[in-house]
Amino acid sequence: MAWLSLLLFLPWFCVMSALYWWFPRQPRHRLRTLFDGAALALALLLSIVGMHWGYATGAAEADVDSMWKQILAVLYAYGGFLAVMALALLLRPRVLRRP
Repeated sequence: MAWLSLLLFLPWFCVMSALYWWFPRQPRHRLRTLFDGAALALALLLSIVGMHWGYATGAAEADVDSMWKQILAVLYAYGGFLAVMALALLLRPRVLRRP
């Protein structure tokens, strides 16, 4: 049931990933393609890890509502995805600077 949060947020992750991939349009070279692909893969991976961590944290609390597991899973997954994307946006100009 933990995968429900990823299923619900997958369309939004795809929109944000497409915007990150397409803009800015230039320069588009091999290093940028590799960097962007690695950043998106890391964002998805960290989102999945965060989703499972949030679900486990919510499931460990016995006295809270059963919906809390899904809420924490969504929050952790979205936070992990946004953290990686924000870091990638900040690092992309530095990493891809041409000498």
